[in-house]
Amino acid sequence: MTTALRPDTAGRPPAEPAGQPYVYRRRPLTEPDWRRFPGWRDVTTADWESAQWQRAHCVKNVRQLRAVMGDLLDEGFYADLERDQRERATMSMLVPPQMLNTMDTASTEAFYADPVRRYMIPVHSDRRTDWPSHPYATRDSLHEAEMWAVEGLTHRYPTKVLAELLPTCPQYCGHCTRMDLVGNSTPTVDKHRFTIKPPDRHAAMLDYLRRTPGVRDVVVSGGDVANLPWPRLESFVDALLDIDNIRDIRLASKALMGLPQHWLQDEVRAGMERLAGKANRRGVQIAIHTHVNAARSVTPLVARAARAMLDTGVRDVRNQGVLLRGVNDTPEELLDLSFALLDEAAIMPYYLYMCDMIPGSEHWRLAVWEAQRLQHAIMGYLPGFATPRIVCDVPYVGKRWVHQLAEYDRERGISYWTKNYRTGIELADPEALNRRYEYYDPIHTLPESGRAWWRDLPDLQADPTATRD
Repeated sequence: MTTALRPDTAGRPPAEPAGQPYVYRRRPLTEPDWRRFPGWRDVTTADWESAQWQRAHCVKNVRQLRAVMGDLLDEGFYADLERDQRERATMSMLVPPQMLNTMDTASTEAFYADPVRRYMIPVHSDRRTDWPSHPYATRDSLHEAEMWAVEGLTHRYPTKVLAELLPTCPQYCGHCTRMDLVGNSTPTVDKHRFTIKPPDRHAAMLDYLRRTPGVRDVVVSGGDVANLPWPRLESFVDALLDIDNIRDIRLASKALMGLPQHWLQDEVRAGMERLAGKANRRGVQIAIHTHVNAARSVTPLVARAARAMLDTGVRDVRNQGVLLRGVNDTPEELLDLSFALLDEAAIMPYYLYMCDMIPGSEHWRLAVWEAQRLQHAIMGYLPGFATPRIVCDVPYVGKRWVHQLAEYDRERGISYWTKNYRTGIELADPEALNRRYEYYDPIHTLPESGRAWWRDLPDLQADPTATRD
């Protein structure tokens, strides 16, 4: 007796194909024409591809946005933006021409709906009016400053550290997790400041790493390393390469997407070749991590910059996006982004972080259950090595895949997480590995019973939108 591999369908009408939830189509990259902006009508290709020109023409305020946009936007948009800058914004405005050029300017409505605009140029009408901030939102939502081994060097994980070399970026994202430190102060947020001069801070970081052989992995960040003069960045990374226990170095730069012209400069490419060559001789891995949230941000210039870095000999260029409502919160948007990165720019989709619990972020944040659904929906389309993991960065815990929670109260939107290591401030805490740590869904995603529970909390009666410092 034999068993057929397919059931006998003789005599049956052919079944109609149901189709796949997502259909892959390769989409070659395009660089939008910046000359459609009235303010950039006469900008040459040479100027556009100049890092100096890009930096000099960043949009920093409403007046400059008007000058670039001309009559492309209605007056109501500018009023909406000005109100947000006065009343809600945690980040000052800084948008490179490269990023503005990827936004949809077909109409005011299209600009409002554009995913890049939503997080780079937030407006007051974007924000929620019921819970603009979660009651437990904090300026330093991941408590990184509490875990500084020396100023700017966060030692949270046993074998990894974060080196914040500087507090500025070439572009300021509205959802920045380091909004307490990075960028200029806004009417609602007085930024904290480093107190030690940069050369002394950097030297203290290197000294700590020489004295701490248990650390093998350094994320060099800020801010954005593209804002550090190249000789200073190269000197710091070169010194890291002289420390025997350092085996992985990751340079964090959203500017690979926001200002790819920087990474295409001769000085930067030559310097990266020197660093990559030294790393290869020592058997150390150097990678570049960037931050792309929407497929439309991946342009030919971004692809050129990524490939230029790979050509220098770095191990990889990887993307760490942030999951944001209205930006990339559907399976189609996440898969389009991942395929654009992987197929057209040689950038590895790596992580998608849930938006951190900073003030003013509730309109961006998703609930854990929503993130879990998205992770399930994108599985099976990409190669396993290029399927981004959606992670929740749990305060006092660190990155956890969204399915790793220990318990979940969906009604009140409270998830509970555990960990298997002590942070730098818990080395003497015997309960650190037994404790459960909480993370909170946006209140507007809860059922009415859950929303009522939060409204009725006694310490929230005076001000339901108050946040903790």
